[in-house]
Amino acid sequence: MASPPQDHREAPGPQSGSSIIEFIFLVVLLLVPLVYLVVGAAQVQAASYAAVGAADHAAKVFVTAQSEGQGRARAADAVQRAAANMEIGPGRTNFSYSCQGTCLSPGSTVTINVSVETVLPMLPDGWNWRTGNVGSKATQRVDRYG
Repeated sequence: MASPPQDHREAPGPQSGSSIIEFIFLVVLLLVPLVYLVVGAAQVQAASYAAVGAADHAAKVFVTAQSEGQGRARAADAVQRAAANMEIGPGRTNFSYSCQGTCLSPGSTVTINVSVETVLPMLPDGWNWRTGNVGSKATQRVDRYG
């Protein structure tokens, strides 16, 4: 007669169940910084899109103005709206303009430079650590026959 099969399992030792704790520790240690890095890259991309859109729209509205002061006000509004669309605060954008020829005369060109300050994401209010600037430039010609 054959003997019954014997169970050769060992009794649980001091390492029993520690793999789940190690897994959770490694996920927190590695995954959280990776997610923060991805969110930070998304913030830089949003600032880049805002700068490009702001420069393009500001140049377009500037050349349709009746006076240089009105053009500057329209351009400032366009920059702020483009930044707000990407959830960028009003204090983080700057713009300047230059005219080739007499500003707003038929055939002259207006160039708008927009700079958007990038900051680290998800920090409390007042902790805006600046990480750099992204910028864009756009040029529009004033209509000759407009």
